[in-house]
Amino acid sequence: MRPWPLDFGCVSRRNVINYSESEVLKIEERNMSSSLMLRRLVVSAFLAATFVWIGTKIGAAVTPAPLNPAAINIQLPKDIKWKESESGSATSVVAGDPTKPGFYAVLTKWHAGHSSRPHFHQNDRFIQVLSGTWWVGTGAKYDPEHTTPVPAGSFVKHFGKQIHYDGAKEGDAVLLIMGDGPAASTPAETK
Repeated sequence: MRPWPLDFGCVSRRNVINYSESEVLKIEERNMSSSLMLRRLVVSAFLAATFVWIGTKIGAAVTPAPLNPAAINIQLPKDIKWKESESGSATSVVAGDPTKPGFYAVLTKWHAGHSSRPHFHQNDRFIQVLSGTWWVGTGAKYDPEHTTPVPAGSFVKHFGKQIHYDGAKEGDAVLLIMGDGPAASTPAETK
């Protein structure tokens, strides 16, 4: 008699041999199905635990830490106080005072279809386009049809005492303008 290749403990060789082929296939199918279900359950539990762990890490990262107001001042967009002007723009001073000597930073929002007339400033100005497209032109003759588009993300330097004009066409443009004050505008248009 040939030795049995595997020891199944409580299952004797005689019991295995007495199963019909269809019964053996059903048992194997049931065992495979159970094994597959167990694997799926283990994988599902692992994925669920992973998502919970990731969620706690993300949740922890989103929870803001208390800040010392003597060390940092945050102004959220909803808290910015805009002051509308007759020229079709709105401004908000975020640092310094542009009417006095020293550093200043001003948010300027040009509304669609509005622009300044040719003018210059005594000091250099540094401008970051935050959103929209800002349109700029140079020279004393106002010609809005021949302005240059400056897209969001661009950085521009206006040189002191050089004539320029600027604004927005199709949509609003928001700028961060920085420089040394005073930041008075001197009209310079020739008609």
